[in-house]
Amino acid sequence: RGKRQRFVDKNGRCNVQHGNLGGESSRYLSDFFTTLVDLKWRWNLFIFILTYTVAWLFMASMWWVIAYMRGDLNKAHDDSYTPCVANVYNFPSAFLFFIETEATIGYGYRYITDKCPEGIILFLFQSILGSIVDAFLIGCMFIKMSQPKKRAETLMFSEHAAISMRDGKLTLMFRVGNLRNSHMVSAQIRCKLLKCFVQTPEGEFLPLDQLELDVGFSTGADQLFLVSPLTICHVIDSKSPFYDLSQRSMHTEQFEIVVILEGIVETTG
Repeated sequence: RGKRQRFVDKNGRCNVQHGNLGGESSRYLSDFFTTLVDLKWRWNLFIFILTYTVAWLFMASMWWVIAYMRGDLNKAHDDSYTPCVANVYNFPSAFLFFIETEATIGYGYRYITDKCPEGIILFLFQSILGSIVDAFLIGCMFIKMSQPKKRAETLMFSEHAAISMRDGKLTLMFRVGNLRNSHMVSAQIRCKLLKCFVQTPEGEFLPLDQLELDVGFSTGADQLFLVSPLTICHVIDSKSPFYDLSQRSMHTEQFEIVVILEGIVETTG
């Protein structure tokens, strides 16, 4: 049999793609925040800029519409007339007033008057909408920047695993180490054995079978303190999936071992 493609590359990238799923787009949109966080940086920045631009132009247009409906634009130089917003006489000035309000710069040349109830309502709506947009986009960018993808670059695994005798037992071993001085809090390691097209005793073919490799769950050895490189061991005993495999069959058997290291980054949580 030819060598099949890996489910998970050594850099942690998953090679599985889903297909023939009805309503896939709507499912992603129903969890829009997570979908936005998972996008590439260029799309995050594009949506960030686009959302603020559209929101700003929309709110500036609302201030301009109020000034237009009240006739303030035609009475810009009438000192006896009290407009909704002083010194707003075209769209650029309405946009500048919106920016001054949204950025809480402080009113000076342009300011809202008490003769405009619709302007007061729009002011409250703008404050609420601006807070929602800020919370959503800034929260998304914060989560995006605090993702531990780059932190994983400083967690090193041995290039190859080895099987040898340790403490009188046949053992599968590999090493893991942390390059940074900051520790991984509550670090825990797990190993999965993935096999494709496994036939059950009843004759059923499983497209993917997952088995857990014991790396010290019963003894607590899977809880790691990564101050120095550690050797992770899986004893090949009667409970191990490798128990019935010989050295020759190990080279022909189609399986994949996926190592999962979980923990809390000390600096960012």
